[in-house]
Amino acid sequence: MKTDDATDTGVEFTYENGLVTARDLETGVAASGDSKAAALAMLADALLLHEGGGEPIEDPDAFLRELDIEPSELDEDETPPPWL
Repeated sequence: MKTDDATDTGVEFTYENGLVTARDLETGVAASGDSKAAALAMLADALLLHEGGGEPIEDPDAFLRELDIEPSELDEDETPPPWL
């Protein structure tokens, strides 16, 4: 039963194109994986970062290059995506 003053809690799962997405109802943070377990593990990491956990990246360009992303090729547009 849901009341008007209740806070949404829990996790919602959606399925699309072979991926499972887990979304935390309280924060709206979401993460995807190949299974519910993988999506939940990714969500746990995303929630940790959302709450200020993790370590800062000292050299963002070097970090991107480790992921085979060339920083100079990224779009500099800082406009929020249309879904925000």
